[in-house]
Amino acid sequence: MEMIEMNQPKRLIEFKNIVKDFDGQLVLKGISLDINENEFVTLLGPSGCGKTTLLRILAGFLKQNEGRVIFDGEEISELPPYKRELNTVFQKYALFPHMNVYENIAFGLKIKKMSKDVIEQKVMKMLKLINLEGFEQRNVTLLSGGQQQRIAIARALVNEPKVLLLDEPLAALDLKLRKEMQYELKRIQQEVGITFIYVTHDQEEALTMSDKIVVMKDGEIQQVGTPTDIYNEPQNRYVANFIGESNIISGIMRKDKLVRFDDMDFDCVDIGFKENEPVDVVIRPEDLDIVVQDGGKMNGVVKSVLFKGVHYEIMVETVPGTTVSVKMNVTKEHDVASSDAKERISANHFFVDLEDVKDLNDAEIIARADAQAWDPENDEYLSISKIEYELKEEVGNYPVTFSTALGTAVTVNIMVVEQKYVENPKKNEAISAFNFFKSVDEIKESVALDTDLKTWANAQGWKLSDESSVEIEDVEYDFDPDTITPGVYQVTFSTKGRVFKVHTTDIAEEGAEIALNFYPEDIHVMSKIGY
Repeated sequence: MEMIEMNQPKRLIEFKNIVKDFDGQLVLKGISLDINENEFVTLLGPSGCGKTTLLRILAGFLKQNEGRVIFDGEEISELPPYKRELNTVFQKYALFPHMNVYENIAFGLKIKKMSKDVIEQKVMKMLKLINLEGFEQRNVTLLSGGQQQRIAIARALVNEPKVLLLDEPLAALDLKLRKEMQYELKRIQQEVGITFIYVTHDQEEALTMSDKIVVMKDGEIQQVGTPTDIYNEPQNRYVANFIGESNIISGIMRKDKLVRFDDMDFDCVDIGFKENEPVDVVIRPEDLDIVVQDGGKMNGVVKSVLFKGVHYEIMVETVPGTTVSVKMNVTKEHDVASSDAKERISANHFFVDLEDVKDLNDAEIIARADAQAWDPENDEYLSISKIEYELKEEVGNYPVTFSTALGTAVTVNIMVVEQKYVENPKKNEAISAFNFFKSVDEIKESVALDTDLKTWANAQGWKLSDESSVEIEDVEYDFDPDTITPGVYQVTFSTKGRVFKVHTTDIAEEGAEIALNFYPEDIHVMSKIGY
């Protein structure tokens, strides 16, 4: 039986371990990449990731420190730009303002000393390709940005390069024109049948036009694949966040096709991970359905609803944030004046965890007590020159006295307690805070009260698994800072809950108790690597 050999795409460009640094800073860290004939390849990443540097090395405008560039089977690292079978279209189109449309497109052909009739045939063919027939005699400076861009592309293509390099050519266009040109570029690439290598930081451009996307970060390739592969099967958290919108949750791969997150096991389609391997899980907003409470995979509460034109963006909290409440004891003025009234000094009582007593030093005690001295005539701060205290690693109250060089002093208590904290195993985190003391004036004079409240209460959150820090997102209190009077007030600190973003055409009311539903194929499991 005769075997039929499938047509394999021809490899046109090979980057072999490309390294480039500028003044000792590595911009490309060993890039290896193959590009085939007739492919539309997009180098995608944020500013500074190295995508334009890689393009300029291919064009011959830069020389790599290490590695090889192979073009159609030939090493071209030493080949000057004008001898390489490629052309470049830049963000600034660099058209010649003193030449009309025809002359701009024909420029490269005239340099090659082609005959007038051949030049005319090629230019007219290009004008038809870019849908600008009849524009031959137009002044290029009077054309729109989109028309100028198409002329720049035609000027590059008329030389019949094997590869066209495009360095963010749509960045200067307005949104509507940019979207139109995305489809126009893809059409042109398909008609001329050559390789396009396109640089952008715009994910929509990459998804719309590309056959292959190369996602880059900090001089390294994170993933290479088709738009569908990159979007549906991101290899890590960075790619998932950069391409499209994502809900990303830390999880554990129990075994093939079974992943655990938020204290629940879910069927999935992923295989090849180690048993109980820590992973990241992606569920795209459009893959989540809102259903009646207890009718889906997890229950939640609608936190916000935003109409986006085509769909609603609904934020659903499935796991509440971790919360701790403390008491704030507000007193009247508690500063002490010197006998001649030329100095004042103040400090607050404060709580400290029994485990932290051994780490307290003078500077920490001054900070925790918010101790300060000042000259009341000019409000200039004075130095606290002496701190006296006897502190034991035992629960109890311990006096501490702060004094200036002239002897003005104030005494407050350090209250050593066994600090309780709140655990939230479902979110793998804990949070703690201390009761604290403040004066009316300190509250009123605060310019960033939420931040100050966190500092005064020594509020902090952390992961139970590795004790890494967790940000405290919300601070709630039951007083008006402008009219506060002495008394005891409650302050509550919370981390952010597990919130899923849902894109749907169905409406849900804010505050509604609902459920989220999804299917095993909607769960995408990724290796947990550095972000």
